[in-house]
Amino acid sequence: MATLKDIAKEAGVTVMTVSNVINGRHDKVSRATIERVSQIARRLDYVPSATARSLVARSSQLVGVLLPAPDDEGIVLSTHNVVVIGIIERLLRDNGYHLLLRGVPDVEEASGTLRSWNLDGAIYIGFLDSQIQKMRATFDTPLVVLESYAANADFMNVRLNDRKGGYLATRHLIEKGHKRIAFVGPDTTERGVVKERYEGYRQALEEAGITPDPAVALTSDVSHARGIEAGRLLCAEYGDVTAVFATADQLAVGIMEGARTAGRTVPDDLSIVGFDNLEIATIANPKLTTITQDLDRKAHTAVELLLQSLKAKDQQPQETVLEVELIERESVKDLNGSEL
Repeated sequence: MATLKDIAKEAGVTVMTVSNVINGRHDKVSRATIERVSQIARRLDYVPSATARSLVARSSQLVGVLLPAPDDEGIVLSTHNVVVIGIIERLLRDNGYHLLLRGVPDVEEASGTLRSWNLDGAIYIGFLDSQIQKMRATFDTPLVVLESYAANADFMNVRLNDRKGGYLATRHLIEKGHKRIAFVGPDTTERGVVKERYEGYRQALEEAGITPDPAVALTSDVSHARGIEAGRLLCAEYGDVTAVFATADQLAVGIMEGARTAGRTVPDDLSIVGFDNLEIATIANPKLTTITQDLDRKAHTAVELLLQSLKAKDQQPQETVLEVELIERESVKDLNGSEL
């Protein structure tokens, strides 16, 4: 493998001169020398050392993307996370940064590990605010968090209007004549994405004069398999429920399958609204009515905020709230005028 010394010897210049050319410090080198050194480097197929360049630039060019990773499950890679991380990786790569994807099983031990990686910045996805604060305590480089509801945060945050999403989904079902509406989503008592969507669900019910029933607020992790379980449970124990708001499309499509295996059809026997508007919503049978969020814009906003902070070396805490809307498809039956 060619070295700086090899290039310097052939070009008849010092190693420092070659280093200046390779690392873009062209103000210290003549144009003729730049062209000669660059030509030799290309011919010798010189590959710069990432470690050496990071030392020169005092930057690792690494951005960490961190997600919860329970010891017995590994990284929580929902379809939503896969899409968002894919966009983030491409944008970072286009701007000369490398993505380090890491699961965090224990937030108490995460801070020291974060510092040891020498990250230029980080993006947190899927953590509760209490977990974020613990990890943030000793990690002082630029940080963007997706979906935080922390007050007086000292990081940049990009989130949805989750409460509005829950409200729109439930109001749509009510407008279609449904009164017995189940809520299915992960269990949490801490304010965050799921709790906000649940509060939107409750608000729509109360506005319509319907008393929310805790019995039909089912807890389920976000996965297709868990959705199937929830669908079967709904059909077996809550036969009077005519509609469901699920906090994720993966759950919603699983509930569809669970209902079918229990002998009920969607939407004739059970109407369903999801959340995310992922591709799975458009290929489900029937196609899923859902709350859409702009994943592309969410990822772009997160990366833009992080890059701005890295360039300015001065992070200004701020919150960006992205709006949501209902996408009506085929998974909700209109009960108006029926006997139900």
